[in-house]
Amino acid sequence: MDTLIPSAADLAGDPAVISRAEALRPAVEAASNEIEETRRLPPALLDKLHEARLFRLLLPRSSDGIETDPVTFFHVIETIARGDASTAWCLSQAGGCAMSAAYLDLPVARAIFGDDPRAVLAWGPGPKVKAIECTDDKLGAGYRVTGVWAFASGGRHATWLGAHCPIFKADGSPRLDDKGRQQERTMLVRSGDVEWTDIWNTVGLRGTASDQFALNDFFVRADHSITREFELECRESGPLYRMGAGTCYQVGFAGVACGIARGALDCFLDVARNKVPRGLKSPLRDNAVVQSNLAQAEVNLRAARAFVLQSMAGIWKDLSAGNTITVEQRITVRMAATNAIHKAKDAVDFAYNAAGATAIFENHPLERRFRDIHTVTQQLQGRLSHFETVGAWMMGADADLTFV
Repeated sequence: MDTLIPSAADLAGDPAVISRAEALRPAVEAASNEIEETRRLPPALLDKLHEARLFRLLLPRSSDGIETDPVTFFHVIETIARGDASTAWCLSQAGGCAMSAAYLDLPVARAIFGDDPRAVLAWGPGPKVKAIECTDDKLGAGYRVTGVWAFASGGRHATWLGAHCPIFKADGSPRLDDKGRQQERTMLVRSGDVEWTDIWNTVGLRGTASDQFALNDFFVRADHSITREFELECRESGPLYRMGAGTCYQVGFAGVACGIARGALDCFLDVARNKVPRGLKSPLRDNAVVQSNLAQAEVNLRAARAFVLQSMAGIWKDLSAGNTITVEQRITVRMAATNAIHKAKDAVDFAYNAAGATAIFENHPLERRFRDIHTVTQQLQGRLSHFETVGAWMMGADADLTFV
């Protein structure tokens, strides 16, 4: 099916929701130094984010969420990232995780998300983990969960955590699906039930506190587990849940990158108007090479951003018409999001390099944005190998669609 052409309104998103992010951006920017120093989102800022309901953007309305569209989600994340990348990253991650409510039985979803206005779910991968099927005399069917998980962005302010596991039968043999693959599920546990290890001493995105947590033979009820195969167990019928959280992650983290780059270019303009480089007589703004490179950075960033928005807005129109996202549409979002992340990196690199020694000092806006964007590109969403996947699919070769 051909993707429908979006209108200007489709590209703009929901102004009522986006305005909440715009109103909060000064507070986010003002907290950025504290976020960097403490490697946490401070309580006062968390209060404001919860008050604006920005952790509930992709949560179903049935669980007291906003259930907004992915274009609006992009705009909100991009806006917050202009103030602080770690805050935006945490919101983007929490948004995708909150879509889990669509895969839970409604009473469970309401107990986790709907009854707690400050509910936040966070998760991360774990390479050596397992969940063993069992039955508890009082709690019924469930799993005994053991392992260590890391990269749990926002976990330190989360109320719940997701522990993704391969499933084993009580006799220790793998639980296979109808295609012979080992089943995997994500177990939802209260954040107070895990053991934390502080591992997050990183180049950038320091405020995400993407630390490590552990469980040891911990019982999780079966109805507190979900599959990431969203089409298998999805209870919600809205268009947002016919696309899956993976696509929203791609759009959201592209928004983080674009917001970092927008902030970097804006900051560079202030530097260039006033800085006279050592040994020269004219301000940086009068340098023809800098002028040309700035224009190209601006064009490339805007074009990459527009590709994300136009692609997603058109797909959203299809979903709103009752369709489910296709592989072709997922491929389009994958290449658009990865491209935006790397074009954003290029824009930040230009600003950082052109600003010279001004940008090297700790806590200078360009120095921090340089570190943050280079951390974004190191994460899963920024992998250059995604382009290999897209190219292979386009030519009909074998393509691993795990992260599409």
